Amino acid sequence: MNDYSHAALILVGHGSTLNPDSSAPTHLHADTIRQRGIFREVVCCFWKEEPSMREVFESVDSDVIYIVPNFISEGYFCQQVLPRELRLDGPVTKRDGRTIYYCDPVGIHPNMTRLLLQRADEVAPGVPREETSLIIVGHGTNLNDNSTKAIQDQVQLIRQGYDFAEVMDAYMEEAPLVSDWYQMTKAPNVVVVPFFIADGLHSFQDIPVLLGMEEEPGQALSQMDVFRHNPIPLHGRNLYYSSAIGTEPLMADVILDQVHDFDARHGIAHTAASAPEDSLKAALEQWLRAGRNIIGQVHISTAETGYELRHLGDAEVRENGLKLYTEPAGAREIARYDAQGQFRPIKTAPTLIQGWLLKVRDVAELLLALEFFYPAAVGMLLAQEEGKLKPVPLRHLLGRQTGMYRFANGITDAQACEMVGNFCQTATGCLRRITWTLDDTQPMTGLAAAKLGPEAGQVPGVAPEKCMSLLCMEACNHIVSLARKKSRENNEAKSQTVVSA
Repeated sequence: MNDYSHAALILVGHGSTLNPDSSAPTHLHADTIRQRGIFREVVCCFWKEEPSMREVFESVDSDVIYIVPNFISEGYFCQQVLPRELRLDGPVTKRDGRTIYYCDPVGIHPNMTRLLLQRADEVAPGVPREETSLIIVGHGTNLNDNSTKAIQDQVQLIRQGYDFAEVMDAYMEEAPLVSDWYQMTKAPNVVVVPFFIADGLHSFQDIPVLLGMEEEPGQALSQMDVFRHNPIPLHGRNLYYSSAIGTEPLMADVILDQVHDFDARHGIAHTAASAPEDSLKAALEQWLRAGRNIIGQVHISTAETGYELRHLGDAEVRENGLKLYTEPAGAREIARYDAQGQFRPIKTAPTLIQGWLLKVRDVAELLLALEFFYPAAVGMLLAQEEGKLKPVPLRHLLGRQTGMYRFANGITDAQACEMVGNFCQTATGCLRRITWTLDDTQPMTGLAAAKLGPEAGQVPGVAPEKCMSLLCMEACNHIVSLARKKSRENNEAKSQTVVSA
């Protein structure tokens, strides 16, 4: 068994700007692995949430890094988007003194069969398999042929010896369609297992509508008062609907299996090795000793038993007037919703709720809590102060997009600066200070210029010498989406002009 005590593990998830449940399984599996103490560091990053795949490397000190995509298939994302965003050369990448190992996605591991069978039996306890049709549901896409392969492989494996009356695959957006489930199956009992990583928009909103369980999409699972009760009588059958396979706790073991299989496949052997300096923890302690105890809307104070974190607005509020949290993961819960109960996909938005007190035992727990409050913020600030931060110009970011975002770069310079200036306003949008430029030679100007100065990166009115600045090394996916929308408007206006002429 290899020793990973000197290495970092990065789990990559999709995330969502709309649904709070999308990233939850990735975080929970990371928590499980972190608690086992196998790796020196365990962190997450996301395509649609924070930290981004460019930022996450600032969150770890280790020189050896394993990356495991918490994705279902070897499709478009794992073969194109993730390697591009993570700047990978292949399975093994050597960069900036680090060795980065890119493992296969969890969904294609052979042990997924065991999890699928377990989930099917759990959702329909006591129901004979020989009287049951099992449907494994995926998204379906025309972007990559491998996107459906993982499901089809599982269907073939389960058909060969697990006694179900029928085993079949179905999809949301390509044939065979999950909406035709009652025409596809013959058994009196039908078990539907979404082959998704999370109980997000698809598994708990879209698929129930396609199955006929719901008339319209409902709330996210975490916001529902009552979960659905199986079985659901539909079309003369008993329909049993499962949560997404990626929420299964044993997925943490599959993640580790992918790491072990990667090492075996590439002949990699690790023995106990000395780890590099804990530079992130050391920097955090140094900043606190210097009186820099505010980061964003979080106030940090030293206590006899470790550290205490409060909302900046509650710095003088007594403990008995605040809701107490005693684990770093409490920061993730606190940062999830704003005061109106709306999901906060941008953790650096000036909308952190008040009324809480988080107590942590040491600087390691403090660093982890800050990672949940403001992902990668400590690492980016340290890199900037050491002159090592590598901001990505906006044009470079937009220019490397593919798929539905490939036309995002079709905006003018003035539109880019106006868009950033409006969306990223410190008072309403984001507390970060922008460190990137428009392109290789031009800075951001106009409305966006307000995000460049020393007053940016913190809550307005707080003395800069007391703050750890929040930095932005690359525009977020919200900016990419806005650029795509504006680019489409430009193209439509141009087409209309041609037609009119």
